[in-house]
Formats: sequence, C-alpha cells, structure tokens
Amino acid sequence: MLVLAFDTATDVATSALLRDGEVLGERTSVPRTVLEDLDGLLREVGAEPAQVDGLVVGTGPGSFTSTRIGLAIARGLGLALGIPAAGVSTLDALAAARADVFPVIDARRREVFVAGPRVVEPDDLQLEPGTVCIGSGAVRYRSTLERAGARVPEASDELHVPHARLHAALAVEFGPADVIQPIYVRAPDAKTMPA
Repeated sequence: MLVLAFDTATDVATSALLRDGEVLGERTSVPRTVLEDLDGLLREVGAEPAQVDGLVVGTGPGSFTSTRIGLAIARGLGLALGIPAAGVSTLDALAAARADVFPVIDARRREVFVAGPRVVEPDDLQLEPGTVCIGSGAVRYRSTLERAGARVPEASDELHVPHARLHAALAVEFGPADVIQPIYVRAPDAKTMPA
C-alpha cells in the first residue's frame, strides 16, 4: 500500500511517502508548501498520484489555519484520486516518537496543548520530575517546564518534530477524507459579525 502522510498543525509541516510501512522519503517544511512536498516525494520515487492507495493527515491540535490547510489538502486529494484517508492526532504522533515523552504543542496566547487533548497554561502543568517534554510548546516554554522539574531536549532535536511517518504508523481506520474532523480543543480566534 502506497501512502502519503502529512501534518500541517504546527509551524513545522512534515510529509512522508511510505510503501507497506517502509519510508520511501520524508520532507520537513512549512504548511503552505505541503502540496509541493507531496508532489516532490512522488517524483523522487517515480510514482504517479494515481498510484497512491491512501492518505494520512494530522488532525491537530495546533494552529487553526494550518490544521485546516492539511485537512483541505487531504479532502481535495481524497476526492480527486478516489482514495481513503485516516486522521491522526498531532499529539499522538509526537508521543509515538519515544515511549517516555510528554508532547507539548504551542497553542499561542501563552498556552499549550497537551494530552486529553486540553489547553493549559504551562505553569499549570502537573509534571513528574524528570518528565521529558517535546514539541513546539516544550521548546517555547523550556524555562517554565524545566523549573517544574521537566527535561526538554535541545531545540534542534528531532523529537520536537511531528514526523508524518509517525502519523502513518498510527493510522488505523481509513475512510472518506471528508469525514475526518480536526482537533481544535478551543474555539477559533475569528468571530462572526452580526448582520
């Protein structure tokens, strides 16, 4: 099974091409270039879009707009290619990097997304001493988390990146891409104005 996997929920977008679980190629970029990355991955192995059997997309939580970009790409490709898709939480993918990690994604507004999923202020996290925190929120709030007794790998450590290959490894249920729901945790910043 040839699978394209991608996550755009954070500032670092990832994509991967896998055949029967084996990684054929990976890219790290920004959310707005993921479609180009997916095309590049297929070109690198000489595959055509029509050969793709399934899609795996990160569902967040993360940036509202970036998460929507990933879901829109999954829905468009799923419809155009007539293939199924699966959604995987960005927090779950980060947690799959290593057994002893606690994923923390930057939620902006001086908050982070953590397992639950839920949104909290970094100071309100109850962590066991020595907990290894990873993700964009761990990098941004390193001093707060370390003051609470957590350990945060160097900012350049790959553990902080929600690699698409991890999403693909966690994908279980494939179905229509248009039924995959984002994980927002909180309401978007944009408000509807009364008429």
